[in-house]
Amino acid sequence: MITAGEDPAVLLYLLLIPAALLAYVIAQGVRHGRRFTWIREEFDPAAHGLPPLDALDPSRSGPPAPGYLVKERQAVADAAWSGDWRAAAAYAEAPGTDWDARWDRLEVLQHIAAEDDAWLTRWRAERPDSCDAATLHASLLVHRAWAVRGSAYAHKVPDADMAQFHTLLPAAVKVAQDAAALDPAHPGPWIVMTTAARGIQYSAGEFQQIWQELCARAPHHAAAHWQAMQYWCAKWYGSDDTMLDFAASAVRYAPSGSLLAGLYLHALHELETRNGSALSVVSKDAGKELLTQVARALDEAPQEHEDLPRLRHLLAHFLGKAGLYEAALDQFRLIGPWCGAYPWRHKDKNPVEEFHKARGYAAWMVTKGPGATARPAAPAGVGAAGPGGSGTGTATGAAGKPGAH
Repeated sequence: MITAGEDPAVLLYLLLIPAALLAYVIAQGVRHGRRFTWIREEFDPAAHGLPPLDALDPSRSGPPAPGYLVKERQAVADAAWSGDWRAAAAYAEAPGTDWDARWDRLEVLQHIAAEDDAWLTRWRAERPDSCDAATLHASLLVHRAWAVRGSAYAHKVPDADMAQFHTLLPAAVKVAQDAAALDPAHPGPWIVMTTAARGIQYSAGEFQQIWQELCARAPHHAAAHWQAMQYWCAKWYGSDDTMLDFAASAVRYAPSGSLLAGLYLHALHELETRNGSALSVVSKDAGKELLTQVARALDEAPQEHEDLPRLRHLLAHFLGKAGLYEAALDQFRLIGPWCGAYPWRHKDKNPVEEFHKARGYAAWMVTKGPGATARPAAPAGVGAAGPGGSGTGTATGAAGKPGAH
């Protein structure tokens, strides 16, 4: 009953709002259900140039490394573990001033040294002037310090472990500083110092000094930028905005052929896993444009690069989140059958199901979604192994990145 002073129009409006919201929620649920029913019962991957469901492989993010690389790395490892450091030295020096490639090789050697570092001790003793050996030693010490600390947030790390961490890390930095004096042109020692900076609690000014020294030697170094991004993220000494600005700048000045533009994907990954805010970033025009630039950059990079598959998985995921479904499908075609990477392999997720659902959703939106325009399948063979794919493993395993938290 309407009482005095109550406006029937206002009451009607207040009654209609919940009804409209309920209708919207129901409609969205129906659409959502239709999409996933279609994916489960009607989605034909081959019609979109994609490998079939039963061909999906969750064991890795991309195809295995070429046999010659596996043999080369294993030969270096075998020689080192037998006490001969010379093969490792030659392996490290081979790329010359291609500092990204040289760092990749030092990371392989670091993993070999983690198993047994007697050969590295001998290398340092017999070649005290080797910057590669000193850099490798410093990097190994940093990783050992982070292994003691673990990847938990600081308040969850036992006091004894944190105390040992703060003892080990300065010693590693001292080795890196000494290494820098051995070869002023070598960026490796400065990458080690950049890696240690957040754990050693450098101020922003102190960090910038190290960063300027590094950039004077290798301004587009992808691994170094990843470490710097960690320093500038909100859980360390920056903020979400600072981290995103840093990553966006890397996209803009990354040279052709470099994987540096992929740093933006790592920044989005950081946001997504920490506070779930990546969606709000990629939904904006600026975020979509940056993803498009990253896609172009990955197409220009060496397609055999071992880091490329994991970047393509991230790119496909965030293109889908951004509503750029055709571009996401392009990435799924390049990825091929491999689905052993984030976001499909994460926590208790079934990577095959998650991967298949994501590519099916992109296909639905392209062919049946709002404004959809059906596209022909990719040429035969594109979806089988992915021309952009490449292995991510090594003969001795991946070195990994310390201190993600």
